Amino acid sequence: SESDAVLVTRDPTGEVLIVTINRPRVRNAVDGPTARLLAEAFRSFDADSSAKVAILWGAGHTFCAGADLRAVADGSGRMNRISPDGDGPMGPTRMKMAKPVIAAVAGSAVAGGLELALWCDLRVVEATARFGVFCRRWGVPLIDGGTVRLPRIVGHGRAMDLVLTGREVGAEEALAMGLASRVVPDGQSLEAAVKLAQQLCTLPQRCMRNDRASVLDQWGKSEEDALAGEFELGMDSLAEAQTGAARFAAGMGRGGSAAPVGTN
Repeated sequence: SESDAVLVTRDPTGEVLIVTINRPRVRNAVDGPTARLLAEAFRSFDADSSAKVAILWGAGHTFCAGADLRAVADGSGRMNRISPDGDGPMGPTRMKMAKPVIAAVAGSAVAGGLELALWCDLRVVEATARFGVFCRRWGVPLIDGGTVRLPRIVGHGRAMDLVLTGREVGAEEALAMGLASRVVPDGQSLEAAVKLAQQLCTLPQRCMRNDRASVLDQWGKSEEDALAGEFELGMDSLAEAQTGAARFAAGMGRGGSAAPVGTN
């Protein structure tokens, strides 16, 4: 049913939210109703203080094949929302999250599916996964951040190659260019993403989130303004830093080992 197109679950700790695109019959292509459900899921995640990290992945061993072009063609009212403001056509792609999101990528992350993966902070990718601007062959534009985030992640030259040609990029090439954060054996992307998310959950949250925000906010700013923004966010983190310094002085976390986190 339409309401089952997006599933939201949690890991055993309760701190990792798993958002699953559940349309395997169409390779998890996203139509209008599915895009709305994705946006709602991530909006709820951002507002939920008990959830620290989210994972986006696709059911049926594929991430997402992009927008559902059948919904566009059949005039059934399931077409993706197209507007300059509000949610993006694929759902959450215009949202600025306060907490990390990890993409667990199996199979295809192409066209709008690539744009969803680019919206995430990290991408854990299976060995036979593939990326690409496959919408190039149909004359469908990138309007969910692809032309903005792809060059920021892989650099202008590589992004222009992928955008102009629409060629396929495998997992190892994606790792080499920085598009993939990790490559794991087939069938292990979700498990690896959950493990990575759980590691992030053990870290001091305010400092991690503020440093993440500074990385995202510096784009388009002068160096002076970016440094000022970094300092402002850093000052907000100092209370947590003092606690962490005291724990280090007490012998925790020496030699690169993990130190238990007390509070957020």
